[in-house]
Amino acid sequence: MAGNRQVILRRRPEGMPAAEDFAIAEAPLPEPAAGEVLLRGLYLSLDPYMRGRISSGVRSYAKPVEIGGVIEGRVVGQVAASRDPAFRDGDFAYGGYGWQLYSAVKAAELVKLDPTEAPLSTALGVLGMPGLTAYVGISDIGRPQSGETIVVSAASGAVGAVAGQLARRAGARAVGIAGGPDKCRYVEEELGFEACIDHRSGDLGPALDRACPNGIDVYWENVGGAVQQAVFPRLNDFGRMVMCGMVSEYNDRAPRPGPNLTSAVRKRLKIQGFIVSDQWSRLQEYRAMAAPLFRNGTLKYREDIVDGLDNAPKAFIGLLQGENFGKLLVRLAGDPTRGR
Repeated sequence: MAGNRQVILRRRPEGMPAAEDFAIAEAPLPEPAAGEVLLRGLYLSLDPYMRGRISSGVRSYAKPVEIGGVIEGRVVGQVAASRDPAFRDGDFAYGGYGWQLYSAVKAAELVKLDPTEAPLSTALGVLGMPGLTAYVGISDIGRPQSGETIVVSAASGAVGAVAGQLARRAGARAVGIAGGPDKCRYVEEELGFEACIDHRSGDLGPALDRACPNGIDVYWENVGGAVQQAVFPRLNDFGRMVMCGMVSEYNDRAPRPGPNLTSAVRKRLKIQGFIVSDQWSRLQEYRAMAAPLFRNGTLKYREDIVDGLDNAPKAFIGLLQGENFGKLLVRLAGDPTRGR
């Protein structure tokens, strides 16, 4: 085997990350301990939450990456060496760690994958953490009802796409917000949303009024910023805000002023944030529900795949600027199951 190529944190970003904040490093292959496996990465997931992991001085639910440390991320890969009876060499699994080609991880924290059931990459997207995020937020907080209107920001993204589709299955009208005509067309024509508004068009408020003539009952928050400012005053009585992310504000050096919360009392709004890692035990519950929908083509998804670990920093910066279209993945090696 070759050595282990890694992307490490060279310095903490000030505002939008830059290529110079990352560095490529070579390291020896990790040695799996008893109860661990050595996983050779095939796909690396890039997600907006990673921006918080490379910040400093911000209280968060997880410890930040240390300077010189491997950038955090989750990987689907193939077992190169196993020291646990639950896995054999050649098995496929979700749960590898970091922006690197190989990782030694505890077998108990891995999910074994059957590539005949779904493409391996979906374990990082529609059948993985993003899908589970949508499932938890919709079922526990948003709870859209038949005839209600849900607005989903970043509707073409890995989380928003599933959230809107699950809301539609509950009988709600789904209205998306996305960046650009191509993404809006995808949200309407492929995902089946009632409408999708281009937040770059400059008339977000009036566009929301046209798309949601009876107001908004549920708002799925992925973005924050100007989108949130336009949605908030249009929430109906007993409206629910599912606070999943605020990607437009992740690079801010100081917090922006929030909305006036007087209407939260007057309208009896529910505003709740959540972290999907708190609900990780429900992954199999979600996969049991979603996998049949995926296999029969009911649950739609889209992937945006970048080749090569060295391109991960550039792709991640683009993610924070909304350049990706669908679930963003880095292909670390050839997928031996493609074409099965």
